[in-house]
Amino acid sequence: MKFGIFYEHQYPRPWTDGGEHKLLHDALEQIELADRIGLDHVWEVEHHFLEEYSHSSAPEVFLAAASQRTSRIRLGHGIVALPAGYNHPARVAERIATLDLLSNGRVEFGTGETSSNMELDGFGVARAEKRDQWAESLDVVTRMFVEEPFAGYDGRFVHMPVRNVVPKPMQRPHPPLWVACSRRETIHLAASKGIGALSFAFVEQAEARAFVEDYYATIASDECVAAGFAVNPNVAVVLPFMLDRDEERAIDKGLDGAHFFAYSLGHYYVYGSHRPGRTNVWEEFGERRALYGFDREVAAQTGAALAAKMWEEGLGSLRGAVGTPDQVRDLLRGYAEAGIDEVILVAQAGHNRHEDICESLEMFAAEILPEYAAKEPEREAAKLERLGQAMADALGRREPARDIEPEAFPAAALP
Repeated sequence: MKFGIFYEHQYPRPWTDGGEHKLLHDALEQIELADRIGLDHVWEVEHHFLEEYSHSSAPEVFLAAASQRTSRIRLGHGIVALPAGYNHPARVAERIATLDLLSNGRVEFGTGETSSNMELDGFGVARAEKRDQWAESLDVVTRMFVEEPFAGYDGRFVHMPVRNVVPKPMQRPHPPLWVACSRRETIHLAASKGIGALSFAFVEQAEARAFVEDYYATIASDECVAAGFAVNPNVAVVLPFMLDRDEERAIDKGLDGAHFFAYSLGHYYVYGSHRPGRTNVWEEFGERRALYGFDREVAAQTGAALAAKMWEEGLGSLRGAVGTPDQVRDLLRGYAEAGIDEVILVAQAGHNRHEDICESLEMFAAEILPEYAAKEPEREAAKLERLGQAMADALGRREPARDIEPEAFPAAALP
């Protein structure tokens, strides 16, 4: 398996002067460390208006900064919000290509449609249309990467004349494509389009095995029609993460952050009622966490094998990869055996401390990562050999890039 580290830039209240400045600069230090110790990816979200849960509204700026402080770690947009109300496709293509050039070809292009009312309503994107907007924009952006000139588009949501969109990305035909997935049907959709599945739900190993099997069966079937001009067959899952040699200390360092991460996500996407600039999500979390499945006493039990959730008397509470190196090593082996291609570690969550995150990453690199790093090239080669013909077939079903002879456009007269 590969391993990544994930950033929402969580910033729970109470807020202090300079807090956001420290948050971003601590994250850059963590990514420098992740690059140095051998993690494969850093993934950065795009969210808007989701105070406390995510202060990552300009991932292209943050990842550009990270590109100049690292040399090998791949820079993942997890994700760019593609409905045209958020981002015009030409601006997305320009930003991704520029970042790819700045980073010497290290971009992973994750995409998504978003689903919180706070964001959709804020940008005037109709919920009923968001998936169609995503699909149309994905087609437009990938064409902009490869067509010279881009032959124009007259779609349902995107209307643009012929233009040559520059610069072009360093990776050809374009950076690997991914899509955010929160449900099993979205993972199937990713497979049907030949793109990587970024599963942002906390899933157990048995569930992971089931959707991995469906994903790769779909990739190998006639249902798979490439959405881009290259196929990216990969499935990734996220897990809360914190390590310590003493299990109780690991819990003290990382459990509340893991629970706040999931609670605040639910606040904006499932059960919350939010007054912008007034609601204190951290305070509500402290009062209500157990009511929504984040019971600290359940998840803080020690001495058991780790799972995405810990159970007691029918009650579940999120735990993930918060524990000792031995516990986390055993947990990750289960995901590897299920066929997961990448585990993305969520360490920057809640009020988790920068120092604890860095110590956990260093311990992970020393005691867990080598087991996987040594086997990864062989695993990747075997997968590509197994899927090579299916990937070529999926590309063959895709409408090709267009090659046109453009008309001349007159210059505008100067005032």
